[in-house]
Amino acid sequence: MAEMRDTHDRRIDYLRLSITDRCNLRCRYCMPEEGVAPKPHTNIMSYEEILAFSQLAARSGISRIRLTGGEPLVRRGVVDLVSQLYALDGLEEVSITTNGLLLDKYAGPLFEAGLRRVNISIDTLDPKIYKELTRRGELEQALEGMRAALEVGMEPVKINAVALKGVNDDMEPFAQLTMDYPVHVRFIEYMPAFYEKNKDDFVSGEELEARIMALGSKSGAESPGGAGPARYFKIPGAKGTLGLIGSSKGHFCDSCNRLRLTADGKLRTCLFSDHEIDVLPALRRGDPGDLLKLIERALEEKPKDRFAKREGKVNRKMSQIGG
Repeated sequence: MAEMRDTHDRRIDYLRLSITDRCNLRCRYCMPEEGVAPKPHTNIMSYEEILAFSQLAARSGISRIRLTGGEPLVRRGVVDLVSQLYALDGLEEVSITTNGLLLDKYAGPLFEAGLRRVNISIDTLDPKIYKELTRRGELEQALEGMRAALEVGMEPVKINAVALKGVNDDMEPFAQLTMDYPVHVRFIEYMPAFYEKNKDDFVSGEELEARIMALGSKSGAESPGGAGPARYFKIPGAKGTLGLIGSSKGHFCDSCNRLRLTADGKLRTCLFSDHEIDVLPALRRGDPGDLLKLIERALEEKPKDRFAKREGKVNRKMSQIGG
């Protein structure tokens, strides 16, 4: 299999692929209450274009693709897309990040299409706070999606919780979730760079780790399902684990193995960089040679860490990047 390496000798084998900028929630840390103006359908990659890029990426060294959004399950045909991605030579794994609200409906068909790994964004287990935070969601619907994923046999099932001061400071409900279900809860350090109006919500990675350890967790738990930026902890007797993704100090930049492709066809080399490479024209010309050159350019321009090549504010909301 081909191998891609950037100029800092990091192997790049992971693509986060946003298939839509639309979402059925309006989480206050992710987008304004009125939402973000969606791109016209003509500006969004078609499934044929997504598959064409993915096929070339897989031949070049990408072995894992994670589908993101917006909320990927709001786009029709996502099950067929997963099935077609799994048919690509060189692609070993397809996963998805979702808010879980539609997972009760789609867990079975997605599993049959080949999907095994799913990350579900649930920032609080308090129904009232969940509704306030998401501005329109119901916690039980997300939990039904989690249970559906477990029942059909998906593994690992990870729960992503963006740590927000005064919102989910109490980690005990999540700790109990890992006692009751074989799920892996990851607390993600809030990234004020994307949400300048809410800097007061920030909880440091050090504080999050102290709270996790205060629950009786043991550090050094095995990472569920392979390498990633999270560090894992386990409460004795728990079915699942607790994890921590700290972003503010760039601890995982040295091992960054990913590229990001937005729903409108912009290749991003770093979550924290405004720099984008537009691959949509080459996709629409059906020119694999030009596409390959753009991928090679992305490898050349991928920064050493999140502190390099960044000017001004990040120019997209998180929902427009795909995380």
